[in-house]
Amino acid sequence: MTKRIGFFILVAATLFNISARTNTVRIATLKYNGGGDWYANPTALPNLVAFANKTVPAHIDNTIATVFVGSNEIFNYPYIYMTGHGNVVFSKSDAENLRTYLLHGGFLHIDDNYGLDVYARREMKKVFPEYDFVELPVNHPIYKQTFSFPHGLPKIHEHDGKPAQGFGIVHNNRLVCFYTYECDLGNGWENKEVHSLSDAKRESALQMGANILQYVFTQ
Repeated sequence: MTKRIGFFILVAATLFNISARTNTVRIATLKYNGGGDWYANPTALPNLVAFANKTVPAHIDNTIATVFVGSNEIFNYPYIYMTGHGNVVFSKSDAENLRTYLLHGGFLHIDDNYGLDVYARREMKKVFPEYDFVELPVNHPIYKQTFSFPHGLPKIHEHDGKPAQGFGIVHNNRLVCFYTYECDLGNGWENKEVHSLSDAKRESALQMGANILQYVFTQ
């Protein structure tokens, strides 16, 4: 499994800024137990991939996979996206599988779709009991890829009047999990008619998402 994820990270690192490439890499939505709607924002990732492929540019397959957190299939995808509004439950084997994936080159993006925070923090403690989420500084490289976000994570969808915050779990100086809190990037990635967001908000969300993908595939 470690060889497999290492291979996909190596391939992914060649996909940005090389317009002649025809290779593609796939990304996936994370499926989990607990009753939370892991399937929220179904148009988000396809739109993000289309935007990244056009603007960065990247070569990402526009077919988005769904992968269960405890499955070996998780090792086929260098970037996995987790979202939802409700409960999340990782079994012991789920947590061990996700930990192995993240320690060997994988990347988890958790996107709070409102109401996910308490569950995401609780379950990630099963994955990394030795680490807490830390807020990334505004000069972190994830905010300084093709698109510049000098003030950090953009605020896309209003929830409780709180500022958007980008948290991370860092292992051996590598960001293995990025948690976008009180931001709701996925809402900004969805089809325009799904949410009442301005074109400027949607563009900002897509740009930040493209930065995340570029950071993952080139770090």
